[in-house]
Amino acid sequence: MKNEKTKEIASLGILTAIVIVLQLLGSFIKFGPFSISLVLIPIVVGAALYGPAAGAWLGFVFSLVVLLSGDAAAFLAVSVIGTILTVLAKGTLAGFVAGLVYNLLRQKPLLATVLAAIACPVCNTGIFLLGCFLFFMPTISAWASAFGFASTGSYIIFGLVGGNFLFEILSNIILSPVLVRVISMGRNR
Repeated sequence: MKNEKTKEIASLGILTAIVIVLQLLGSFIKFGPFSISLVLIPIVVGAALYGPAAGAWLGFVFSLVVLLSGDAAAFLAVSVIGTILTVLAKGTLAGFVAGLVYNLLRQKPLLATVLAAIACPVCNTGIFLLGCFLFFMPTISAWASAFGFASTGSYIIFGLVGGNFLFEILSNIILSPVLVRVISMGRNR
């Protein structure tokens, strides 16, 4: 029992480091004004292997890196509280929800991982959109006009989240199940 807990702590430490590195490197890969969240993959993997609390931890670390790296600077200039709440909620809850989804379907590991891999970016993007609506709509409307979009809604979908979301969900659906399977096989040996 103690050996298993030690392995889990070590594995979470490794996943935490991967989250930090991927987010920092991901800051350089942009679709529109925002970086791609490659870190959702290790968040899903951690949530699947170690549960919702681990997913929440990894999502929280992701959120902290976003805030500290300057990735949220455009929003911090508008509302510090709104930015901090939105960023912390979206990352932390995305990891937690991925873990819940996986746990609900753990009897079918492939299905559980695929659905957790979908839930994570859906939650992450959904909470981001909610935060945009609650804290940043006047600014986002001004950005939409400045970039020549016909409506704020089209800017949000095509300028802020569309490309990122598609990349995130596809990469999660493809890579998360493979990684969970490989790690699970290695743990069982």
